[in-house]
Amino acid sequence: QLQLVESGGGLVQPGGSLRLSCAASGFTLGYYTIGWFRQAPGKERGGISCISSSGGRTAYADSVKGRFTISRDNAKNTAYLQMNSLKPEDTAVYYCAADLTVQEMCMMGALYADWGQGTQVTVSS
Repeated sequence: QLQLVESGGGLVQPGGSLRLSCAASGFTLGYYTIGWFRQAPGKERGGISCISSSGGRTAYADSVKGRFTISRDNAKNTAYLQMNSLKPEDTAVYYCAADLTVQEMCMMGALYADWGQGTQVTVSS
């Protein structure tokens, strides 16, 4: 069974930082494109960033560009999302997802087969 487990969420003040981790088990994450998604209450789940299997290509939603950084450590079978300059509107459940074949459209959640359970990020003073 393919499993992805997110961690690192929590409560942070506006302007603060968090680093989310996405640990894979049951498969070699280095073969997969990784996407990070988030869903705020009452809103659709949307893609915020993705990274190619090698780490050579990344993409970001405009809402997080310049503040968030996606990365991966294939030796540790783990992907990361560094979130800086957090805003209240970043409050959401954050999910990681993995797919073997997705390429250019890597922030389209419907293309991903494997998902983590999500981790809550709350940005509030």
